[in-house]
Amino acid sequence: MNQRRKNLLKYCNDIGCDALVAFEPENLFYMTGFWGEAITILDKNGCTIVSPELEMGRAKDESTGCDVVKSERGKGSLATVVKMLKGKKVCTDSDSYNIVSSLNRSLPEVKSSTDPFYRAREVKDAQEIVTLRKASSILDEMYEMCVDEMMIGQTEAQLQTILMQYAMERGMFATGYKSTLNPLIIAGGPNGSLPHAQVTDRKFKNGDMVVVDLTLRYKGYVSDATRTFGLGSVSAEAKKVYEIVRQSQEAGLKAVKPNVSCKSVDDACRKVIEKKQYGKYFIHSTGHGIGLEVHELPNLGPSSKAILSKNMAATVEPGIYIPKKFGVRIEDSVIVGNKVEVMHKFTKELVIV
Repeated sequence: MNQRRKNLLKYCNDIGCDALVAFEPENLFYMTGFWGEAITILDKNGCTIVSPELEMGRAKDESTGCDVVKSERGKGSLATVVKMLKGKKVCTDSDSYNIVSSLNRSLPEVKSSTDPFYRAREVKDAQEIVTLRKASSILDEMYEMCVDEMMIGQTEAQLQTILMQYAMERGMFATGYKSTLNPLIIAGGPNGSLPHAQVTDRKFKNGDMVVVDLTLRYKGYVSDATRTFGLGSVSAEAKKVYEIVRQSQEAGLKAVKPNVSCKSVDDACRKVIEKKQYGKYFIHSTGHGIGLEVHELPNLGPSSKAILSKNMAATVEPGIYIPKKFGVRIEDSVIVGNKVEVMHKFTKELVIV
């Protein structure tokens, strides 16, 4: 935790600020070990959690090396924060006009920027990597369940219920990702041609390709993996597309190394698919960072300027999506090292159930 705070303050100082003020629960957790409703102040004198009374018990029990100060919610908490920051140049992760304006009225300088937070969180420490590995192993167990439980006539929603019960019993929970109404992506047949398909009551049919994207949170951290299954009599075209995506993903994984560009990983995946004349059906970037959020830095896309560093955590997930017919995506969460660590062990050969 001390090293995290040193890194945060370094990035804070790099943009000309003396103190960080975190409102977002992910940044609060990263700084303190406590996930809840509070505001955290970090400066050279230490870390302080400004908390409503209803959260003080947990804040004290779960945080590490923090002072915990009681305050009212809303304007009362902001007033408390301002008193503690007198004369300081502040960086905050809040982009709320009301919050930033309130801070600006009383402090010499306020910058609304997530840059110090995301830059610090981009490279994972040993504890974070252990947590991500455990999360990934649970997702692998859920893919084994898909082999046992998925069947013709079952609905996407029914399979989601089975998988989520298993996940929650093992301490994994939905990410609360705002762009989806469901905890998982389970997309059979033509639904699989939508990369971010919503789970429906459509029944699986003979010949379906079924995209199962498991993105779940374990002890705060998100692991993200996708496998595509076949049901019954799968077409030759679907098998061909699956093999192209598998080879594309393999090329991407081989390209993941410290000090290489994120764009080069995307290029490696995209070239395989384009060579097979399916380039127009690969309609998203190759991957993204993971951690306390589903999508973090770095971005592994065709226009990315980022460079990979050791112990970054990211996904490699090429896909081909044939409109109204089917989709195939294969995704692993990885840790960047001299040899890439693929955290998922479930097979990437096509499994037909």
